[in-house]
Amino acid sequence: MEINTAYINFAIKDVERTKKFWQALGFSFNEEMTDERAVTVVLKESQLYAMFIFEDFFKTLTEKPLPMPGTSQVVVALSCNSREEIDEVIRLALENGASQHEEPQDYGWMYQNSFWDINGFGWNLTYVDFSKMPDNTVVE
Repeated sequence: MEINTAYINFAIKDVERTKKFWQALGFSFNEEMTDERAVTVVLKESQLYAMFIFEDFFKTLTEKPLPMPGTSQVVVALSCNSREEIDEVIRLALENGASQHEEPQDYGWMYQNSFWDINGFGWNLTYVDFSKMPDNTVVE
């Protein structure tokens, strides 16, 4: 089996605030799937989307209760094109209300940095330079 497109769904309290946050980070939106109930952030066109859905509407998608505030709900790991791209996204995220998740980690061949967004979701951004990867290294 092969997946064509992925939509990661997140329950949120404020659609407009969430849209402004992701717009400030430089992301675009799928306008066909964005309205007063949800904002759909394009992470990779035609392949990967983050759907931030207003809690009341999100509750129609599941019978399970929503996570309590202050709990870890999800950490999304994404591969980026460069260290500089990661640092710029992290800078913009922190300037727009996010908080640092962990300190950056630099292994020479792999670099990662992460943040908690304004809704409490974790984002771990990673860049791997496979030409510098040591022999016998397994990437998890």
